Amino acid sequence: MRRWLTVLVIASMLAVSTSSVATAQIGQPDIIQEHWYHSYATLTLDLNEWADDHPEIVEMFSIGKTELGREIWMLQISDWSQETKPDGSEKDVVYIDGGHHGNEHLGTELAFLVAEYYIDGWVDGEQDAIDVLSTTELHILIMLNADGNDHDTRWNINQVDLNRNYDHYWNTCPTTQPGSSAFSESETLANSIYMNEVVPHADLYITMHTGVWIMLYPWGKWPEQPSDWEMFHYIKDEVNSNISDIPIRNANQGLYPNCGTSRDYGYGVMGYPTFTFETDDEQFLLGTIEPLSERLDEELDVMKYLIKNVWYWRARLIVESIKINGDQVDAHVVNLGRASTSNATLHYSDSSGELLWHSALFGVNATNQTKATLDSGNLTLIEDGTWSIHYQKRVIDASQWVEEQIDDSKVEISEDKEGFLPAPSIFIHLFSILMAAFAGKRKNIDL
Repeated sequence: MRRWLTVLVIASMLAVSTSSVATAQIGQPDIIQEHWYHSYATLTLDLNEWADDHPEIVEMFSIGKTELGREIWMLQISDWSQETKPDGSEKDVVYIDGGHHGNEHLGTELAFLVAEYYIDGWVDGEQDAIDVLSTTELHILIMLNADGNDHDTRWNINQVDLNRNYDHYWNTCPTTQPGSSAFSESETLANSIYMNEVVPHADLYITMHTGVWIMLYPWGKWPEQPSDWEMFHYIKDEVNSNISDIPIRNANQGLYPNCGTSRDYGYGVMGYPTFTFETDDEQFLLGTIEPLSERLDEELDVMKYLIKNVWYWRARLIVESIKINGDQVDAHVVNLGRASTSNATLHYSDSSGELLWHSALFGVNATNQTKATLDSGNLTLIEDGTWSIHYQKRVIDASQWVEEQIDDSKVEISEDKEGFLPAPSIFIHLFSILMAAFAGKRKNIDL
């Protein structure tokens, strides 16, 4: 009975939707959007309407074409009146894509709802949305596999599973239809180019799917936990304790072995913190009786949490103090982020940026601190030397390296450290003492 009712409801909505598209170049009415999954045409209308109405926060363009020549639309959403955060630092970057599998419509709609939430929130003056868009860039590719979407099939037009076509252990797991080679398909190639050229250091990457109700983090190929397990486990605990009971697991254990996925490519090659967000598969035909905003409201709450807290999804090292005493450096370093780093070093450079000395490696765990004692036997201090800390944002090898300056007020130097060039006032003081002593000795000799 429920299936027949769904058919009747969707058929009536289809008639309204077709009439609307034919008579005006506007996006879908709310009643249609809430119950009818997007086609490529209706999505194009909706995205164009956003871009036309809100150019101050929405930029829309194509990053390539599908195998059948449809545009692959990208939304960039932020407060574009500000190039940086209000404090002058770089904005955080969130990358979201949906629709790898054309028949997984709820995943595609979740990507759409994320964009809609922040655009509508900005327009309505919602402080949460304003705060996010003033500090964060959202890059949202809602429908990667437009050909498969409109044919209501998992594959693209070449019968390739796009989420097995990425260049991360491609075709090394039991799988179906991975393509003739990694990135053999125009859709995945376009996505990878965007990752590498536009968002190479994204602070979060989430790919939307539909199948079982679960969130999956790396790895798909191996059952072992990823290098940044502390960060993923922290997110799991926070989400399950405060937002949703959705299972959050390693992809290999939580689902099945899978290789060549965008999630593992994003983590293993790009160094992003990544999740596959799987909504469940309770979808009938091409629409839903329950409004999508209610159907996916819990999943949207999880997304809002991940985006709001994106600043924490990396190591954030703060040097509280450096004490230099003889051939030893004692450093007190605090990690404000939720990811560990294993290879931090202190750097000492001259005013031109030339590196004069660096410490041995040391690590700092997530949301933790360390007091490292380091050998400074080869350190020679100069008057205009500067200190910095050099480390990777996460433990995964592909993660970005950063170098951050240390305030001079945090550095304490003992008097017995050799090689330090005293300030001019000290030179003058010492010179005066020596000259006075020499003059007195000369006077005694003359007598």
